[in-house]
Amino acid sequence: MLDLINVDYSTQIPNNVDLANDRQLLRALGKWHPGYIDWWKSMGPEGFQEKLVYLRTAISVDPKGWAKFDYVRMPEYRWGILLAPQEEGRKVSFGEHIGEPAWQEVPGEHRAMLRRLIVIQGDTEPASVEQQRHLGKTAPSLYDLRNLFQVNVEEGRHLWAMVYLLHKYFGRDGREEADELLVRRSGDADKPRMLGAFNEETPDWLSFFMFTFFTDRDGKMQLESLAQSGFDPLSRTTRFMLTEEAHHMFVGETGIGRIIQRTCEAMKQAGIHDASDVAKVRALGVIDLPTLQKKLNLHYSLTLDLFGSEISTNAANFYNAGLKGRYRENSINDDHRLTNSTYPVLKFIDGNIQHMDEPALTALNMRLRDDYSEDCAKGVERWNKIIEKEGFAYRLALPHVAFNRKIGEFRNMEASPSGIVLPAADWLKAKDEYLPSTSDGDYIASLMKPVMEAGKYAPWIAPPRQGIDNKPGEFEYVKFVA
Repeated sequence: MLDLINVDYSTQIPNNVDLANDRQLLRALGKWHPGYIDWWKSMGPEGFQEKLVYLRTAISVDPKGWAKFDYVRMPEYRWGILLAPQEEGRKVSFGEHIGEPAWQEVPGEHRAMLRRLIVIQGDTEPASVEQQRHLGKTAPSLYDLRNLFQVNVEEGRHLWAMVYLLHKYFGRDGREEADELLVRRSGDADKPRMLGAFNEETPDWLSFFMFTFFTDRDGKMQLESLAQSGFDPLSRTTRFMLTEEAHHMFVGETGIGRIIQRTCEAMKQAGIHDASDVAKVRALGVIDLPTLQKKLNLHYSLTLDLFGSEISTNAANFYNAGLKGRYRENSINDDHRLTNSTYPVLKFIDGNIQHMDEPALTALNMRLRDDYSEDCAKGVERWNKIIEKEGFAYRLALPHVAFNRKIGEFRNMEASPSGIVLPAADWLKAKDEYLPSTSDGDYIASLMKPVMEAGKYAPWIAPPRQGIDNKPGEFEYVKFVA
């Protein structure tokens, strides 16, 4: 009997989908594999390809004990194809196909929509690796360096997860789409990645931590929605991806928390009581809280654009077709068809931002964005508790959803972080108070000096409370000499 829990390492591509008995698919993926390795070596972490890194690798899809830790060179990492166990008798739980058995093959009438969903998700995975490829050179510790590489290799595995679906279920079209995933490049003028936030630079570690907190949290929301899919292989694939994604958000939240901790400690030691006194705080060689707020404003607003327009017929079509549900669909108490339901949507009408009830079916992006904002707010509040515990009155806050938007209802207007609509001239005058300025970027860059000695940390970030895999503080997470 096929073991769907443990992972088969007997083939070049680790998997729990019985690749050994699907020779055609195994050959197709084997042909794609060298191109992937070439992409990884040219666009993956620069300068660290031959270093031994203490990484976790999936050996099972059982949440109780799914990974093992060991040293590995990243190009030799065993990227695999891993699906959560199949739920016997699973049915489509929303849309016009509600109650039908979940599909094990692609429904012909929904083929194009399903392929698009998989390609868009797949495109984000290598994009983030490309955005972060230079960060290793300025890592604040070996602990952080290892966490960066863990995020990178798992984003690479998530690419494999989508490529598997394309190869197995979409024939020649799928193979061509899989090849294109290795051709596009983050920020490239001719072949950019498909979504705007994945073409932005990640120039420093503060940006990386903000990215993993905010943008990887969007990834969580999208994966949760796809995990509801009536196409069972996609649901099972994304359900296991969520297991790995949790660590990525942990890296972001704790990274920012450690920066805040170190800044507050430095201010207390220096007798600084006003956290908004940027010059005095920067003189201590730490990252001031107002700059953290500006970076938060930037990354939150960029990520909101990933949800698309508040009103979307595409989202409605995906839902109706049973392909992409809502966040935690099964816990929502309604008919899961939404034909007669409404949902409040923020709109810009006659110069004012106000709620309007819209058909819930076309407002699915708005609902998912609201769920995302609520999840983000919880993390920001945990950061505020660090500040409060250290005795400072300063508070971080999410900006208004109309702030700094390029997509959706608020794309043709300017608003302050508090949601006040501004004339263009006033926005330009105040922009550097809301978003990181060139001088802010220069200051952050000046702090980005690598610390590559085990147990040591850059002076702008506090050590973690606990090591990875319960390792002690002086553990050598990356070995520079084999």
